[in-house]
Amino acid sequence: MHDALPWTRRDVWLRKLVYPAHTIPTAAAPALVASALAARDGVFQPLPASLAFFAGWLIQLGGVLVDNYENLVQQPEDREHPELVQALNQGLLTLGELKAAIYACYGFALAAGLALTAIAGGGVVLIGLASIAASWAYSAGPFPIGRRGLADPLFFIFFGVISVAGVYYVQAGTLPVTAIVLGVPLGALTTNILIIDDIRDRAFDALKGKLSVAVRFGPQWSRAEFAGLLAIAYLAPFWLSRELGFGALLPLITAPYALLIAREVFKRDSYEALVPMTPLAGRLLLGYSALLAAGIALT
Repeated sequence: MHDALPWTRRDVWLRKLVYPAHTIPTAAAPALVASALAARDGVFQPLPASLAFFAGWLIQLGGVLVDNYENLVQQPEDREHPELVQALNQGLLTLGELKAAIYACYGFALAAGLALTAIAGGGVVLIGLASIAASWAYSAGPFPIGRRGLADPLFFIFFGVISVAGVYYVQAGTLPVTAIVLGVPLGALTTNILIIDDIRDRAFDALKGKLSVAVRFGPQWSRAEFAGLLAIAYLAPFWLSRELGFGALLPLITAPYALLIAREVFKRDSYEALVPMTPLAGRLLLGYSALLAAGIALT
């Protein structure tokens, strides 16, 4: 028998499900950068930018909840998340509540998208539906992408390139190449958050039959991918500065912090040692994006 979980229902939701240190930075980063570019171009609109951020955060949160729901259904004694198993056993959480929260996240995200159609047209709903489908398909459906080692390009494209482009488009109604390129370094840093999780969780994933990159090719391959994506993120400002001015170089201030995280990701190997690295990578993404946004808006 497990000891009683010393948490409240609120603790379970905030600390293990909503996971704000992970979900908020990945949603806020593209909104900040896209809005800064919109301000520079004289087309910034706070309402559509806020709605796009809200929808993006809910879609990401929905994906996190789907992942936890599928884990609990398929692995009732999930050793990776014993706190959630205990919460279910003690009545602090039910699968019905989790499913309702998933529907609520995707439903409110769609509502925000429908509100945006009055500003940016029906294409916004298509982008939203595609993003929801990708979020859900990461863990669920007949071909769960995260269980087939295909999650990395999904994160790079949807949480980087498409997110920045989408937030800009709902404000401007146009989509310059710069808005697409700005998503590249953000996609790289967001994917690195996933890579840390995959290295950390690889033993559990192997037992579940989840073929993440770290399971299929080993943690050293994932670490090499991490280093490559980090290089992309920190070379991108030099290219961007040609179009956006020297302000685009401001994210380079975070390079020492990025190297510190990289050193620890390469050095640490156990689940417990890597757990703190995910929120640190989230802060790196947010700091990089805030500085990039400031540099864009002030040039």
